[in-house]
Amino acid sequence: MKILIVENYPGTPIGIVGEALAEAGAETSHVVAHAGEPLPEHPDGFAGMVMLGGAQSALDDDDYPHLPGLVRLTRVFGDAGKAVLGICLGAQIIARAYGGENILSRPVEFGYRPVSPLPEAAADPVLSALAEPTPTFHWHQDTVTLPPGAVRLAESEMTPIQAFRIGRKVYAVQFHFEASGRIVSDWSVSFAGHIAAHTPDWPQRVAAEVAAHASAADALGRELARRWVRLAME
Repeated sequence: MKILIVENYPGTPIGIVGEALAEAGAETSHVVAHAGEPLPEHPDGFAGMVMLGGAQSALDDDDYPHLPGLVRLTRVFGDAGKAVLGICLGAQIIARAYGGENILSRPVEFGYRPVSPLPEAAADPVLSALAEPTPTFHWHQDTVTLPPGAVRLAESEMTPIQAFRIGRKVYAVQFHFEASGRIVSDWSVSFAGHIAAHTPDWPQRVAAEVAAHASAADALGRELARRWVRLAME
């Protein structure tokens, strides 16, 4: 099984999802799209695609000229019955590809905050891993409206659409379930300037936040990732 991984912004590792892919023995092809590496033209040879997050909006075509091609490729993968996973910005790209609206520049949702399952998640092959409200790591400002035909699966206090599914294998997840506690700690240093603009006390809080919440968040992330990988393998 081969999975395409699309990096949209520097410093965004695949984290827990990469661990699940390695466990399954999956081959990966990593495209650093924000640096100009070309995307494939078609999904042949791939079982699925993972799109990672970024600080830009899903509509920022001028500064990130790979985005229109990635929107097109998302739809091509999905329409071919391939598994697609979009995280944060990746989720917003899925919404754009399937006719949802991208809503920009809301208040920032940041840090470990609970995500709650909706009734539709109980029977979902992936989001049923979220059985109860669970703290997960958030870092986003933009959100989306639900694309036509999509199934809303999870929400948070600030964001009604935290996860949705289109068809059987296309999953959009706003929260950063791929980000382990170690990644959150690393981001807190490497993106300190970005974080200070909206959460200036984060340096004083991060160690306690990771200690309190990372274990449960990482466990949820691992289960979500493994379930999506199993679905991609079918």
